[in-house]
Amino acid sequence: MVKIVVMTFIFSSTLTVIFLNYLMKDKMLIANRLKKIITSQILQKKMEEDELSKPFSERVIRPILVMTSQVVTRFIPAKSRDKLQQTLQYAGTPGNLNPQEFQTVQYVMTIFLMLVFWLLAILPGRDIFMQVSFALLGGITGTVIIKLYLTMLVRKRQGEIQKELPDMLDLLTVSVDAGLGFDAALYRVTEKSHGALSNELRKMLQEVQMGKARRTALKDLGQRTGVDDLLTFIGSMIQADQLGVPISKVIRTQAEQVRLARCQRIEEKAMKAPVKMLIPMVLFIFPSIFIVLLGPAAMKMYNIFFIK
Repeated sequence: MVKIVVMTFIFSSTLTVIFLNYLMKDKMLIANRLKKIITSQILQKKMEEDELSKPFSERVIRPILVMTSQVVTRFIPAKSRDKLQQTLQYAGTPGNLNPQEFQTVQYVMTIFLMLVFWLLAILPGRDIFMQVSFALLGGITGTVIIKLYLTMLVRKRQGEIQKELPDMLDLLTVSVDAGLGFDAALYRVTEKSHGALSNELRKMLQEVQMGKARRTALKDLGQRTGVDDLLTFIGSMIQADQLGVPISKVIRTQAEQVRLARCQRIEEKAMKAPVKMLIPMVLFIFPSIFIVLLGPAAMKMYNIFFIK
């Protein structure tokens, strides 16, 4: 009797659950759809907020620059593009621009200055020859300004790396003598220092952690910087790794050589300083001295010989 009651209860409960599930099926579908819609709306709103939180240059200027660079790519030779890519790496990739985008910026600047100089020639009512000359002058000015700007960035960044290299080698020598491996010593050095060289070393360590060979990562580091002292150090480290030479001795020797080269460059600049000082002295200081010393005598001579 008890088994019949239990079976009846289970059967009735199952039928009740199935019946209620059938009745609530539509409501559950509607609730799930509403949940998906609300979730998608929240995600869409969040994406819009994230997009609006970006600066104007990232939201508007960058997409236009990318679209324009796709057209400009067709007119840039591969050799020039590779050379510009190398120069941008030396400069630290300003604005995260690739060669096509940088070339687009250069073209835009050139065209803009051509229009400005052309308007400056039209407003005074100059002839067509002067208008064309001004427009060409504006184009040349735009091209030269961009190239000078990139050259200044390259020199500034390479100078920073060259300045940081001796201190980095000293810290690296101390870390290796303390018992750390080369990679661990580099990681310790990047934690204690900041600058262009430290950023490049962090990037190199990340490449090694991602599976790139240390020799390849060191070569890529040298290609990204183009600093002679750093290239010499990288070549010595690769050779020491191949021959099994103790790294601490190599690093100490390279640190001494870099310090010596730095002193030699300073002495060279000190020797050039007097020659460079002649230009402002001849153009600005000597004329003032001549005016002060010879001015009264010239006035007296003028009064004696020409004024009666």
